[in-house]
Amino acid sequence: MAIHITGDPAADQVLTDDPFALLVGMMLDQQYPMEHAFRGPAKVLDRFGSLEPARIAAADPEEFAALCSTPPAVHRFPGSMAARLQELAAIVEGQYGGRAERLWTEASDGKDLLKRVMALPGFGKQKAQIFVALLAKQLDVRPDGWEAAVGAYAEEGYRSVADVVDETSLQKVRDFKKQKKAAARSATG
Repeated sequence: MAIHITGDPAADQVLTDDPFALLVGMMLDQQYPMEHAFRGPAKVLDRFGSLEPARIAAADPEEFAALCSTPPAVHRFPGSMAARLQELAAIVEGQYGGRAERLWTEASDGKDLLKRVMALPGFGKQKAQIFVALLAKQLDVRPDGWEAAVGAYAEEGYRSVADVVDETSLQKVRDFKKQKKAAARSATG
């Protein structure tokens, strides 16, 4: 199944073709519009020439940070995200032989998959749940118990990037997030 998150067919193709790219896009989805975050892997590929975890992990940190900072930057915090990306690449290389998809193909169940994703830099529980839901909803990666592991993100609707398949669904996810923030503000106000 093809990924359609970024609004840019070439960037979406990178996400579709490369499991590590999808993982990187999710990692970058923090304090930055989701479609821009998920364009980050295509920017790295264009500038660095590779998304191979071993090459990214071995890159000179200063040079890699400069590459990530070149406008348009891969993130609004390009330096810290470049370091986090290199850390993620080193883990994928060291623990999964450079194959990000082993995170999910070798998980024993949904709880194990969530635990594996939460062990990665930049993935707290909520982001890990969203990524597991994305894998389930868009790539049909559904280990036993995935629904329980991701909670409400398993439900139908437009809660997160896991539910983004086109421009319309992207807007519906944005609207949902705005409603949640407004409800949280009024509850504390």
